[in-house]
Amino acid sequence: MTVTRATGRRRRPELAAFLRSRRARVTPADVGMPPGLRRRTPGLRREEVAQLSGVGVTWYTWLEQGRPINASAQVLDAVARTLRLDRTEREHLYQLAEVPYAPDHETAAPRGVDGEMRGILDALDPRPAVVYNARYDILAANAAYRDLFDVRALRAIGVRNVLWMLFAVPEPHCPLVFRETELPVMVATLRGAYGRHVGEPAWESFVRRLSAASPYFAELWAGGDVLRPGHRVKTFRHEAVGEIRMTSVSLSVDGMPECRIVVYTPDDEESRRRTAALREFREDAGPRNEEIPPS
Repeated sequence: MTVTRATGRRRRPELAAFLRSRRARVTPADVGMPPGLRRRTPGLRREEVAQLSGVGVTWYTWLEQGRPINASAQVLDAVARTLRLDRTEREHLYQLAEVPYAPDHETAAPRGVDGEMRGILDALDPRPAVVYNARYDILAANAAYRDLFDVRALRAIGVRNVLWMLFAVPEPHCPLVFRETELPVMVATLRGAYGRHVGEPAWESFVRRLSAASPYFAELWAGGDVLRPGHRVKTFRHEAVGEIRMTSVSLSVDGMPECRIVVYTPDDEESRRRTAALREFREDAGPRNEEIPPS
């Protein structure tokens, strides 16, 4: 991936904010240091991170201030160990510092899916299934997914993106139960991908507009957490059939960089029954082959 000078400048403030947020969560006790007196923050001080990482205080301060300094993989590894970054956070750090971490990773995202993938999605019915890109744009989905998420909410918002549907609708109309635990995970997953796209107009506009539309999204985004997509059990609500517990499995798709197919499987017998009943209660949602509206 080619990093332009403007993109590099945009990454530096993001790198600075990420390092500060990770430093704030590591206490002296976590790294075997005494708490000391007159500590204004529960996290580590900059000089403590520098000492534990084996780098100069001035160099680390400049790094955390977002100054245009070079960082080697060895130094970033040392900082990552001190800050107790997990694999996803470490990769995010490398991306923001513009140091190669996974050189074979492609970042281009396709605009849609081919007929074969659409056939796979349809074949998974009655299990809801969808293809997302890294920004949670909906590239394709089967009828069961549209039943579960209620495509009318997407049409009303006018954006072909599931995060917009979950954050921009009033809370009582959000199809996800336990928003306070589920939505932070989705935002952390989004931010994990964002490190590869800092400074790109489409991504910056997306984050800016959704932050303006949803103070809750803006709050979670400011937290700086990062995660990878993975296996989860989610509970959905549907006005016609009630709550449905679903196990979600996320799988990468060959030939579609940064995209994944997410398949939802009912987690218990009652959820299986309610999933099957969804079709019977689709009120004014259009024919079965209705597509997600374009953004």
